[in-house]
Amino acid sequence: MANLIDGKRISKEIKDELKEKVAKYKEEGTTISLAVIQVGNDPASSVYVGNKKKACEYIGIRSLSYELEENTSQEELLKLIAQLNEDASVNGILVQLPLPRQIDEKKVINAIDPKKDVDGFHPSSVGALVIGEKGYVSCTPAGIIQLLKRSNISIEGKECVVIGRSNIVGKPMSLLLLRENGTVTMAHSKTKNLKEVCKRADILIVAIGKPRFITSDYVKEGATVIDVGIHRNEENKLCGDVDFDDVSKIAGAITPVPGGVGPMTIAMLMNNCVESYLINQK
Repeated sequence: MANLIDGKRISKEIKDELKEKVAKYKEEGTTISLAVIQVGNDPASSVYVGNKKKACEYIGIRSLSYELEENTSQEELLKLIAQLNEDASVNGILVQLPLPRQIDEKKVINAIDPKKDVDGFHPSSVGALVIGEKGYVSCTPAGIIQLLKRSNISIEGKECVVIGRSNIVGKPMSLLLLRENGTVTMAHSKTKNLKEVCKRADILIVAIGKPRFITSDYVKEGATVIDVGIHRNEENKLCGDVDFDDVSKIAGAITPVPGGVGPMTIAMLMNNCVESYLINQK
């Protein structure tokens, strides 16, 4: 049976470390502030935003909440972002996605000052990652690297397969694994012989967006399996892209859903917020 990689425990470790740092900054007279903008009241977005606020409160980060109506215009949103860019007391800006149809997500992401882009979505942040410079990294891939490192799973020299090529997970994940000296293959919906490709992996990271798609047929014995997916099954219970019960019989280590990657995303967002203070100081 596979070892369970406990994202809840590891995310708590990271948040406790950040809490100590933030307390020291406060003693020096510095408060770190995160502005969170939500347009409309998408239920999933409201849950995520609520979790982010709770994490801020726990760590000691001041959370500024902007809850805008569903029919807010792009111009109004961009105006608010411009104001927050100019506000020296705001260290990080986060716009909760998805946005309503009338708003162009790309324009909104590009409007955020790269020094305040704690989500790591701005082209400047992505470019820094590609060429190996310091900058904000997308929170989910950054969280997965921490899961592996803090579980004593070495990446260097390992065969790593990432299924999914999204800008938020797949692409930055591959770059981070390369940075850690992994040998990386990116697989996606057009990949031929997907089972064979996956079976080569010492580390398999699954962000395919299909519930319980990956079974033990796709997994090499003893491999580490990281499940990024989150869905509700027929019984309305949360599940991932990996068939956990089946794969855990042959994997060496595996993340559960829930309690694996999810908590790490918020922990790394908080990490980026604390980093934002140092970046803005420079």
